[in-house]
Amino acid sequence: MALRESFEKQGNWLFRKRSFLPLVLVFIGFLWYIHLIINGDKSPNSWWLDFLFLLVGLLGLMIRVFTGGYTPKGTSGRNTKEGQVAMELNQTGIYSMVRHPLYLGNFFMWLAPVLVIGDLWFTLFFCAAYWIYYERIMYAEEEFLRRKFVEEYESWANKTSAFVPKFSSFIKSSMQFSLKNVLRREYNGFFNLILTVTLLRFAALSISLNKLYLDFYWVIIFSIGTLIFVGLKILKKFTKVLKVEGR
Repeated sequence: MALRESFEKQGNWLFRKRSFLPLVLVFIGFLWYIHLIINGDKSPNSWWLDFLFLLVGLLGLMIRVFTGGYTPKGTSGRNTKEGQVAMELNQTGIYSMVRHPLYLGNFFMWLAPVLVIGDLWFTLFFCAAYWIYYERIMYAEEEFLRRKFVEEYESWANKTSAFVPKFSSFIKSSMQFSLKNVLRREYNGFFNLILTVTLLRFAALSISLNKLYLDFYWVIIFSIGTLIFVGLKILKKFTKVLKVEGR
């Protein structure tokens, strides 16, 4: 099999497994952090420092919010049973600055717990693993879009960066921003980010103090995050408040 077909096949497989494969990296990071704490190579961060790292993750979430808020249904999306789906090619809004904004947002969301761990070698490992993982996925998506939109895709790709935004090329979207669409789609990622950082902090403090412990400020942060998550989940599951036509 030629490399082009091999990369696309790998990307499609990695995308289908995206719900649990990244958890392997989370598990490795968690074990490594515990190892550093137990050996005395790392001390628990100040609560405000972990909060700053959480803000890095929330920056990634905001990138996803800005992307999803202006994205219509059935554009540059994928369906794991039927294959990839794209009724039209997104070229405005954030897509006028970067071709893969969702994966850019994911990078910062994943980077937050990596910064909490605070180990240079693990940070380099994370960056390498993230690039290898998502490079294949991005390649597979672009092959699909190239075949479907041909010249339109080539024109857009030639002037738009794959991963690093080019702010000077921004073109305003003709669509209205949909907060409901964002709340319906992103609440899981929001909670998973807060939960992951909280678990890392809880483990570090509990091991260092030799008792189960989570400081007061972080209890408040986690409680607020949990209330927001539960509220949005109830709205999505039992009401139509977050439903938006065409999104």
